Amino acid sequence: MRNTYNTLIIGTGCAGYNTADKLFDLGVKDIAIVTEGRLMGTSRNTGSDKQTYYKLSLCGSDGDSVREMADTLYSGGGVMGEHALCEASYSARCFMRLVELGVPFPTNEYGEYAGYKTDHDPRTRATSCGPLTSKYMTEALERSVQSKGIEIIDFSRVVKILTDNGAVTGVACANMKTGEISVIGCQNVVLCTGGPAGIYKNTVYPKSQHGATGLAIDAGAALSNMEEWQYGIASTKFRWNLSGTYQQVLPRFVSVDAEGNEREFLYDALGDESLDMIFLKGYQWPFDARKTEGSSKVDLLVAKEIKNGNRVYLDFMKNPKGLENGFDVLSEEAYVYLERSGALFGTPIERLEKMNIGAIELYADHNIDLYTEYLEIAVCAQHCNGGVKVDGNWQTEIEGLYVAGEAAGTFGVYRPGGSALNSTQVGGLRAAEHIAQKDICARKAPEFNLPEIKYGESNLATIRDEFQLEMSRVADFDRNTDAMKKLFSKVCDLCDNFFNVAVIENKKEIAALYQLYDMALTQRGALSAMILSAEVIGTHGAALINGSKDCNTEQRETCTVTRAGVSTMEKVSAIPNPELWFETLLARQKARLAKKG
Repeated sequence: MRNTYNTLIIGTGCAGYNTADKLFDLGVKDIAIVTEGRLMGTSRNTGSDKQTYYKLSLCGSDGDSVREMADTLYSGGGVMGEHALCEASYSARCFMRLVELGVPFPTNEYGEYAGYKTDHDPRTRATSCGPLTSKYMTEALERSVQSKGIEIIDFSRVVKILTDNGAVTGVACANMKTGEISVIGCQNVVLCTGGPAGIYKNTVYPKSQHGATGLAIDAGAALSNMEEWQYGIASTKFRWNLSGTYQQVLPRFVSVDAEGNEREFLYDALGDESLDMIFLKGYQWPFDARKTEGSSKVDLLVAKEIKNGNRVYLDFMKNPKGLENGFDVLSEEAYVYLERSGALFGTPIERLEKMNIGAIELYADHNIDLYTEYLEIAVCAQHCNGGVKVDGNWQTEIEGLYVAGEAAGTFGVYRPGGSALNSTQVGGLRAAEHIAQKDICARKAPEFNLPEIKYGESNLATIRDEFQLEMSRVADFDRNTDAMKKLFSKVCDLCDNFFNVAVIENKKEIAALYQLYDMALTQRGALSAMILSAEVIGTHGAALINGSKDCNTEQRETCTVTRAGVSTMEKVSAIPNPELWFETLLARQKARLAKKG
């Protein structure tokens, strides 16, 4: 490891590896990747029943266009027009790059890449490699990075992005094993650390994922739409979202009280309707305030049982109540789906074995046998649609600080399923192109001094557990404004007095200390945005405010911008209408090439 580079990329997921790969191809080779652990993170360690990648349609006879895809992304609400247009324009290019790197997206013998319709998708733009799409992407991009000899600084937590006069000058890192601090000078930092995984107790993010949104906050960057999240039913022992066939095979939803008494609470509340609601959760997995009288009833009832002190499970071993006399009780949609899948028989586990054996094997790989045991669940945070505020080049308000992937706040209120994976590629490429055009500045390793740290009996776990539990209790999909304000006050106090309050046992906990500080800064930003959104917009998206089911469904033309814990509403930009006349663009390209040569 040297002490200066042109650019440092933080994170070894889809966004981080892609950014490094493209920088190298564009001639910016004085780079390195910094990571807490090369094998950690969401990209490598998560998936779903059928993890989706969203792209421009590349098969069949149905029409599609860049502008139409941009309109779809923009219509989700709270989305900047330049982000929508870039993510549509670069979609095919980024997708085909992954194909060339060996990511096994399905194609027919004539080269058409098959698609299907995902949530918030009017076309059939979605595709998938199965449950582990992002893992395959990460591995393919990693191979490309390694083949180029790009340096990876492993087991190192960036604890501070260093700036001077509003521009990046370097980073300070803590060794994950020893706590030793190193300082690296650089002109650019690209933050590719995934979503803010550490702010909730109930979460689908893998335990290896921490997030580092707080680094950008601490450096002075603004946040965008931090109130906008996705939540859904997931297993808690092994963190995995339970969408697709996990629901479509119709498992039992069982509540168990402190005395061990079991109850099929969905059937008690909904009767035979519960069967169709369970089925719909397969492809309406995220909680949606517009569906509180539809499939989102399931999320509300699961959360109610847990708040009443009960534990909730899926049981794949027995059929749920309502199926005693066969499948005719189902809606036509559910019946036809199971019929066409050859699954109008048996128990949920037998149907799952028929339809998606990999879904069973996945849990078996994590020592959970769906043939013999219940699967404990909760309604969990799965994806942050907000993040760090970036411009059309994915640069923040801090010169030289870029953010790509889920850490960037580009997704808005509603996003098509799989658009996050497209964004890891587009955002990283846009940042790389912008960095490649910049003049190279002289740089040296800046100075960094640790704050005064308190040593003694460590209280990091106690603080973390208390604040994560409170976030899940009052500020997940079912939000209470007064309770959020009380928690916000507590979090602000924690941020202001953090290094006087937090205690570590020894130097080896310095990285963990800064992970907790990151959590506090990020909770402060999220709560500020949530409180403003609750008061100005009310129930909408994935947020039920004070129990009100009166959903605000107006097209969202604003985004919530948060700076240092203070939030305001700002108008989103329109989709750009750039030059498209070929002769003009050709002349521009010739001029650029002449300038280079």
